[in-house]
Amino acid sequence: MTRRSRSLFPAVLVLAVAIGLALGLLVGCSAGTDDSFKGAAASGDETTALSGVVGGKITVASNIAYPPFEFSPKGRPEGFDIDLMNEIAKRVGFKVEYKNAPFDSILRGLNEDLFDASISAMTITKEREQQIDFSDPYFNADQALMVTSYSKVQSIDDLAESSVGVQAGSTGQIKAEELLDDGQIGEIKPYRTIGEAFAALRGGKIDGVIYDLSAAHKEIMDSGGAIRFVEPVSTGEQYGIAFPKGSPLVDPVNEALADIKSDGTYEKLYKKWIGLPPEDIP
Repeated sequence: MTRRSRSLFPAVLVLAVAIGLALGLLVGCSAGTDDSFKGAAASGDETTALSGVVGGKITVASNIAYPPFEFSPKGRPEGFDIDLMNEIAKRVGFKVEYKNAPFDSILRGLNEDLFDASISAMTITKEREQQIDFSDPYFNADQALMVTSYSKVQSIDDLAESSVGVQAGSTGQIKAEELLDDGQIGEIKPYRTIGEAFAALRGGKIDGVIYDLSAAHKEIMDSGGAIRFVEPVSTGEQYGIAFPKGSPLVDPVNEALADIKSDGTYEKLYKKWIGLPPEDIP
């Protein structure tokens, strides 16, 4: 599902008051719970600053209402994106203050230097890259094929004459239409909500459901064993951390992100929040 800094060097200290006022206006109508959350602290942790980044605090925007990537069940931000950004902060050597902002306001906030960065399950697109800078990809936003636990389906190849449910207007429907055109599935049945699609699956009205891989584990657990995961369905979409154009944070964040991917930390975070090991690390 497509969703969704200048670093605080000395010059930003001069702008702190103005930024604070502007942020207050921007996030006043945001989704979620609190507008401002404290994140990872560089001081007191064993960290090594990368690429000459000066320690300090950065403001990171996120629409904190999109589990398992970001949500606030106890009044503090949690989720895959939050854990990942906190880990990056520790390794680069800065503190994070999260600002809960409507997703459609984040790009404007980055363009106006109201935010130093944003992590909010934001898909990297050519259109967005014209306005902002992205980190290297940190998440493959694939779909998942799910069937009933008693189904004989073992892959997409077994659905050539079968019906597949999707949420109307979702990335899952777009991908299903591609598979239909290729003759890999027999029929698409769109539903108003994904809950209706899974109800139809459990009721035997359809043979499978294509839905966000990131939410697959929750649906499987909530089903009490009635639904199982078959395989990921690649969409080519990837999430990235967003920055204002020309941000000095991009390179050190990418260095930390590469280390997180290579030393096993990424896989641990992925299993914690997605419930499955990553098929591929972007």
